[in-house]
Amino acid sequence: MHILALYSIKGGVGKTASAINLAAQASLDGQRVLIWDLDPQAATTFYLRNKPRIRGGGVEKLVKGKATLDKTIRATDMAGLDLLPAGLESREMDSLLEGRKASRLRRVLKPVSEDYDLVILDCPPGLTTLSKQVFSSVDALLVPVVPTTLSMRTLTQLQQHLDEEHITTPLWPFFTLVDRRRKLHQDSMAGFHEQWPARLSANIPYASAVEQMGVHQAPLVQFAPRTAAAVAYRNLWEEISGRL
Repeated sequence: MHILALYSIKGGVGKTASAINLAAQASLDGQRVLIWDLDPQAATTFYLRNKPRIRGGGVEKLVKGKATLDKTIRATDMAGLDLLPAGLESREMDSLLEGRKASRLRRVLKPVSEDYDLVILDCPPGLTTLSKQVFSSVDALLVPVVPTTLSMRTLTQLQQHLDEEHITTPLWPFFTLVDRRRKLHQDSMAGFHEQWPARLSANIPYASAVEQMGVHQAPLVQFAPRTAAAVAYRNLWEEISGRL
């Protein structure tokens, strides 16, 4: 079972949309996929038409590894794609994880490690106790980057933080919300591959279809599979799958 995290220090860069669309593409590819919504805003949970509530004992039992995961995990409208939802109580994650050994999230998932090929974590922004646990639990960090100065600066800050903490989890950045009509975006993307050789080459365009995910409460493949954004996410998943 591989575990990947959609993570960024910065908010508003397309983490949730990317987590959902990559999970959907992986399930279409025959993978047994679990997406874990770690953000108290529960946007992933909403998009996948589930209620923001953690069954099976709540977030405390989940963190302690005492939750009954078959009661906590829920099915979605897509075959092969399940959800471990978030709720407002997910904001307690940081305090509950404080002082716990590294890779706690991987240990929480161990009981279902034979049930899934891939787990995708949709993470809240920021450098927190939760993010530290994410770093030590996943096989790679997928980092959405908007081609603007501030967004790219946070990617550098993230790499510096990992280096300072001696964390060797690989970073696989990729561009999101790309508008090639904007000179700033074009200039920001130029030379990025040389600076970040591990970056993923598929770029996710700024698209109204992605914004409509909230209206449809569904990934792009279910209501707009032929759009440029849907194709871009398919290409992105194929690249990630090849690396895995």
